[in-house]
Amino acid sequence: MAGANEYFQLVNQEQKAYLRIIPSEEGGEALDIKEVLAYLLEIGYENYDMVELNEAVSQNAEEKLVFVGPWKGFQEQEKVKLSVSRDFMLVYARFYAPSEQGQRMDLAEIKRDLASAGIQIGIQEEAIQKFIANREYCKDILIAKGIPPVQGKDAKIRYFFNTNTNRKPKRNEDGTVNYHELEAINHVEAGQCLAQLEPEVEGSAGTNVYGEEIPARPVKSKKFSFANNIEISEDGTKLLSMVTGHVSLVKEKVFVANVYEVPADVDTSTGNINYDGNVHVKGNVKSGYRIDAKGDITVDGVVEGAELYAGGQIIVKRGIHGMNKGLLRAKGNIITKFIANADVTSNGYIETESILHSTVSARTDIKVGGKKGFITGGVVRAGNVVDARNIGSEMGANTKIEVGVDPQMRERYYDLQKELTNLNKEMDSIRPVLKSHMEKAAKTGKMTPERQKQIQTLAMNLKEQQRMQSGLQEEYKKLQECMAMASSAKVKVHGTLYTGVWIGISELGINIKSDYSHSVVYKEKGDIVIRPL
Repeated sequence: MAGANEYFQLVNQEQKAYLRIIPSEEGGEALDIKEVLAYLLEIGYENYDMVELNEAVSQNAEEKLVFVGPWKGFQEQEKVKLSVSRDFMLVYARFYAPSEQGQRMDLAEIKRDLASAGIQIGIQEEAIQKFIANREYCKDILIAKGIPPVQGKDAKIRYFFNTNTNRKPKRNEDGTVNYHELEAINHVEAGQCLAQLEPEVEGSAGTNVYGEEIPARPVKSKKFSFANNIEISEDGTKLLSMVTGHVSLVKEKVFVANVYEVPADVDTSTGNINYDGNVHVKGNVKSGYRIDAKGDITVDGVVEGAELYAGGQIIVKRGIHGMNKGLLRAKGNIITKFIANADVTSNGYIETESILHSTVSARTDIKVGGKKGFITGGVVRAGNVVDARNIGSEMGANTKIEVGVDPQMRERYYDLQKELTNLNKEMDSIRPVLKSHMEKAAKTGKMTPERQKQIQTLAMNLKEQQRMQSGLQEEYKKLQECMAMASSAKVKVHGTLYTGVWIGISELGINIKSDYSHSVVYKEKGDIVIRPL
C-alpha cells in the first residue's frame, strides 16, 4: 500500500512565516512546485526564494523549512480543493494542511463545501470519515460519485438458417469442384421457424453529481422484413415458413420460395426470366437471353452470350462461354467450370478452373484451381487474393492481374478521417454553447424569443451534424474493412507466372520480365516483391 504523499504546512516562528515541506512516505507521490506556488499566491505569501523553494520541494528526502515572508498575523485553516470530472460523474477532494494553530475541518464543514459547489448526489461519507481519521494531504480522494445510467439492450433477430454467403464448395481429390455437394441452398419445411425476434429492453437514467439526469442510451428496435410464403406468430416474435422450399436472407429481408425450375434451356421457349427467389436451369442459357433473380441462379449446362443477375450466388456447372457479350453479376459468390470471353463480377469470391480473355472481378478472392487452373488474357481483379496454377501464356497474351485497394479508395479513406475529426470538433464546440443557453433559460424561468431562436438553430445544426456523422462513419467502416483486406492482398501462382503479365497491388504495378514458378507476389515496404511460394 502506498504511503502518504509529500505535503506542506505554513509555520510561524518569531513572526516569520515558513513553509514546512514534509517528504513523502514510501510509495507516496512527490509535490508539484506549481501546486505549492498556487497555494502561496492564494494566502498572500510571496517573499520567498524561488530556487530555495524549488530545491526543498524537489529533494523530497527530509523535512525542510523555507522562509516565505513576514507573518501576517492569522492562522491558515485546513482547506479543500474540489475537482469535478468532465462528465460530472466523479468529484475528487484534495486537502491542504492547516498552519500549526489552524483549525481542521469536520464532517459538517466538508459537506457544506460540497453543497456550496452544488454537489448533491453520491457523497462518499465513508471516504470523508477515513480522511478525518487519517488525514493525508496533497492527495486526490474520491469524495462523490454520480449514479451511471443502466444501459438497455438493442433488439436482436436470431436466424435459424445459415446466413453465411461465403460458404465454399467441397472439392474432389484432384482439386475440381464437387457440384453434387455444393450445399448452397437452405431447405425448409412448412411450419419451420426461420427467425426469432428478441425485443429491445429499455435502460434507466442515471444522475450526475449535480443531480442532473443522465439518460440511458436509446435502444434500437427491430422488426421483421420478409416476403411471400412466410407468416408471423401471434406474439410477433417468430417467423414461420408457410411452404416447403428454400430460405435466404437478402439485405436483411427473409425470402422463402420454391425454386423456379427451367426443365431445359433458357431460350425462345422461355423468354427472359425474372423471379423473386432462386432459379434452377437444367439446360443451357442461350445467347441474348437474361435471368434476373433475387436469390441464387444455378445452371446445369453452359451460359453463352447471356446476362445473369443474382441477389445471391451464381453456379454454372459446365462453364461460361460469353462470346464477348456474356455478362454475369452476383451479390454473392460465383462458381463455374470455366470463364471464356465474358464480363463477370461477384460481390463475394469466384471459384473456377480457367479464365480466358475475360474481365473478372471479385470483392474478396478469385480461385482458379483444378487440373488446368490458368488465367490467360483479359483483366482479373480481386480485393484480396488471386490464386491460380498458371497466369499468362508462352505466347505472351495480354494479361492483367489487380489486387488490393485502388488509390482513389485510399484517398477517400484518409479524407473521411479528416472530415470526421473536423465534424467532431464542430459538434464539441456547439454542445457547451447549447447547454449554457439552456441553463440560463432554466435559471430565469423565461426564454426570450431571441434565445429560443438561438437554441433552435443550435439544436438543428447539431442534429444535422449528427446525421452527417452517422453517414460518414458507415462509409468509413466499410473502407476500413477494404483497407484491412488490402494489407494482405497477394497473387499466388502454383505453376508458372509467365513473362509479359502485368500485376497491380493497390497503387503499385509491375511488368513480369521473366518466368517464375511456384511464386507469390505481394507488397512489402512500399514495393512489389516476388517470393517462392
